[in-house]
Amino acid sequence: MTVTIYDVAREANVSMATVSRVVNGNPNVKPTTRKKVLATIERLGYRPNAVARGLASKKTTTVGAIIPDISSIFFAELARGIEDIATMYKYNMILSNSDQNKDKEIQLINAMLEKQVDGIIFMGGNISEEHVKEFSSASVPVVLAATYDGSDTIPSVNIDYEEAAYEATNYLIEKGNKQPAFVSGKEDTAINQLKYQGYVRALEETGSAVKDEYIVKGDYTYDSGIKLVNELLELNERPTAIFVAADEMALGVIHGAQDRGLKVPDDLEVFGFDNTRLATMVRPTLSTIVQPMYDIGAVAMRLLTKYMNKEEVEEQKVVLPHRIVERNSTK
Repeated sequence: MTVTIYDVAREANVSMATVSRVVNGNPNVKPTTRKKVLATIERLGYRPNAVARGLASKKTTTVGAIIPDISSIFFAELARGIEDIATMYKYNMILSNSDQNKDKEIQLINAMLEKQVDGIIFMGGNISEEHVKEFSSASVPVVLAATYDGSDTIPSVNIDYEEAAYEATNYLIEKGNKQPAFVSGKEDTAINQLKYQGYVRALEETGSAVKDEYIVKGDYTYDSGIKLVNELLELNERPTAIFVAADEMALGVIHGAQDRGLKVPDDLEVFGFDNTRLATMVRPTLSTIVQPMYDIGAVAMRLLTKYMNKEEVEEQKVVLPHRIVERNSTK
């Protein structure tokens, strides 16, 4: 049977209020009484009810994290950053997988609120008006991580995706690739639109035409990278370089090209985005944009703690620095 606070109070011969003060670290308890209560708690195996404590204090010291795909290396690194800072500030974390499905995302937001979480970190694709409405009406603070909010109303932590894509494309152009191709992600996400804009800006600044056939759309997976590089290599005038919107797809691009007998980077240069661990596992190793996933998660969680604890927040929209890392998939 579950041991209750009443059982501890009876066994220790103290009031339930005294047990509560000991559990919550209240200093107004005699050392001898505290020692007796703690010994009783250990002997009985009592575990305080977090929900009951939350009802009394109006805090559960629990945060909710909603991510699109828990199996993704990208989101796993973000989640680790969140978890480490949550632990540092003594918060527990409830992690939920949304599959980047809008209906499921809305359902999970409400489920988190029903569980009385003190705050929510949300990672997703598009932030719709419905999302903004749910976040704005929530009784707890919400912070977006690696997620772009077009309404500019929800606190967030990101990098400058447009500038990063511009730098990646320009890097390939400066290597002598007049018109790099672009293996894009889903076209309906705001972040992917920013990457596309950066790609186009780099081409236009160098006077290169934007070829529609050089822009192909995948789903961020390894298999879609293989499929799309084959489409590009079937063109009469095939590209000499490809900028890929995510590292996992870039691995598919490299292997798909190798399967056709091409050498990377001699015959085809490949540039990724994210700098996940996959970038150093592939051969040749992948040149890519460093998006600090762990830091984005950690900073998002710290920002959330400021809102939850009503600390002063100087910057609601945090933009972290990115950089290029050159490896062996480019010359």
